[in-house]
Amino acid sequence: MCANTLLNIMWSADEIASLCYDHFNKLPKRGKPEAGREWTLLAAVVQLTVSPQRETFHKQVVSLGTGTKCIGRSAMSVKGDILNDSHAEVIARRGCVRYLMEQLYRALSGQDSAVFCPGNEKGKWMVKPDVSFIFFTSQTPCGDASIFPMTGSQVQPCEPVKESLHTQPERHGLKRPAERDLEDTHKCHRINTRDAFSTSRETADTDECKVTTDAKESTNSPDLHRTGAKCVPDGPSDPLQPGLLYHSVGVLRVKPGRGERTLSLSCSDKLARWGVVGFQGALLSHYLQGAMYFSAVVLGKCPYSQQAMHRALHTRCAHVSDLPSGFSVQSPELLLSGLEFTHNHTQTETKHIHTQGRISPCGAAISWCAVSQQPLDVSANGYKQGVTKKKLSSVQARSLISKVELFHTFLRLVAVTEESEFPESLRGGELRTYWDFKQAAASYQQAWTQLRLQAFSQWSRSPRELLLFH
Repeated sequence: MCANTLLNIMWSADEIASLCYDHFNKLPKRGKPEAGREWTLLAAVVQLTVSPQRETFHKQVVSLGTGTKCIGRSAMSVKGDILNDSHAEVIARRGCVRYLMEQLYRALSGQDSAVFCPGNEKGKWMVKPDVSFIFFTSQTPCGDASIFPMTGSQVQPCEPVKESLHTQPERHGLKRPAERDLEDTHKCHRINTRDAFSTSRETADTDECKVTTDAKESTNSPDLHRTGAKCVPDGPSDPLQPGLLYHSVGVLRVKPGRGERTLSLSCSDKLARWGVVGFQGALLSHYLQGAMYFSAVVLGKCPYSQQAMHRALHTRCAHVSDLPSGFSVQSPELLLSGLEFTHNHTQTETKHIHTQGRISPCGAAISWCAVSQQPLDVSANGYKQGVTKKKLSSVQARSLISKVELFHTFLRLVAVTEESEFPESLRGGELRTYWDFKQAAASYQQAWTQLRLQAFSQWSRSPRELLLFH
């Protein structure tokens, strides 16, 4: 019996959710929402390791993130020192990359690594055969996965899904209006023009669907969960018709921003991308024999559609071909837990008292990962929480999962690599900037190019001038 098959038998969605919630509860208070007044989202990466006898396994949270915010283009930095996207899913994935870099550093230094073992190609490493990774999020990912029809009053989430269901894939390229869900956060409600430009996921996907009735719409008419995220420029647009005809499905979306559009693609889009090019990123790809994929995606109790999740994370990319060796289109198990995150919007409303004022999303984003030094990193507005405006350009203001900090961590990997063991992609040529090293990861870039050409042609690349730091 293979390791992944055994792991799927030996854990449940509720066990994964409980593990992540318990881990969050044990973290220090810093960066957590104020009970009854603030809410947030939680995401995590769980590592599963099978015992040598393949009779038991160990599950461990290796990265955890909270957050609901992202910044607009004008606030982005050419130094790579600010977090552009602080949605929980993105924070958790970036923290996981930090964890993987430390594990690879251990392997390169001749120490025991909990993740990597030597590959069969010179200078390459692979994930140990008894190790796999699960992605957990307390809420349906913002974007396409959260667009689906409401059922009845749709006040309570659907019943937990205990096993993966395989839906009939839709034909690629058929962008039909259908389904809808409030996208970037927790609270499903009808949104007006002002709401759609909120920087947080408050106007997007939420924990509980509350439908206010338009005077022109019948309360019995079928409707969608709507999202504040906008279709990408130059791509298919939303029809904005009543009921089920409000949104298009299967299209790329950018997260909303207050007063200006962001360049951050939705979490649904990013999860779909990780399902093809891997969640390890371009830099780690230099050292890895193949991409790293999540074997399952588990959600906490929330409004949910198995069909929408499968469409958003897999169907849109299922036809992609001509990928380089080590890359393939993945279809992770999709599971829904019956356990709800106690700091989501719904639970916050339950605990709210009128003297606390208006309920709002927590402004901080927490990153924790299983590294030996400084595992906890709390940020606000893209920088470390508590840093004064005068010191925003200092090293002390950087989040440890910002682009520039992860790049410097990667350069330490390069520094400890014996010249004879250098991956081929790092040999020859002058590699100096973050952009240089990313572009030199040829297999990763080839996979990303095929994905863009065949499925996500409207996905705009980050401006080169924002990636030239070193």
